[in-house]
Amino acid sequence: MFTGIIEGLGRVISLRKTKQGADITVECPFTLDSASVGDSIAVNGVCLTATTLSGSQFSAVASHETLSRTSLGQLAVDSHVNIERALRLGDRLGGHMVQGHVDGVGALLDRQRTGEAIDMWFSCPTDLRDYLVEKGSIAIDGISLTLNSVDETRFRVTIIPHTADWTTLGEMAIGAVVNLETDVVGKYIVSLARRGRLTAASGLTMAKLEEHGFA
Repeated sequence: MFTGIIEGLGRVISLRKTKQGADITVECPFTLDSASVGDSIAVNGVCLTATTLSGSQFSAVASHETLSRTSLGQLAVDSHVNIERALRLGDRLGGHMVQGHVDGVGALLDRQRTGEAIDMWFSCPTDLRDYLVEKGSIAIDGISLTLNSVDETRFRVTIIPHTADWTTLGEMAIGAVVNLETDVVGKYIVSLARRGRLTAASGLTMAKLEEHGFA
């Protein structure tokens, strides 16, 4: 489990294709003394398992499935990536509940500066649209962000200077592919409502969710 609060920008220092998929080695902007082999580390929002650790570097294996369903297949040596180590019991949940399981990929469509903030528009697969709610949460390349507007083909988020400086969003080019993970709580609610598992006694129905902007 992660929070979507990025700890810093890592750099891909090695990327080797294998029969399994790819071996990736990342250099972090901090030491990994408290980490162990087998720990989960999110790379651009993708939960990977550390297979080796050395100082501020770790290696992980990205399977063919991971490479085909996320943007990790587009990484190259020297690519910058968002890094977050797994949540520990007792840590503050500063963002929202993020699993590191990517639901789909989108692309940066446009960006406009508004004062010191930056409005960013992203495309989204149509099968994820039901899980996007205005003022709800989404993880973009592992970054916990608030959805400020949503329509049938795109959504908008607004980032502050700290987020621009601390993550890959600051220098992201138009057309860049990003990993998207929708809110896990919303996914369960919508799934239950679609299957008619939310009983009348609860008073919660798909119609009521739609009425109040939750679906």
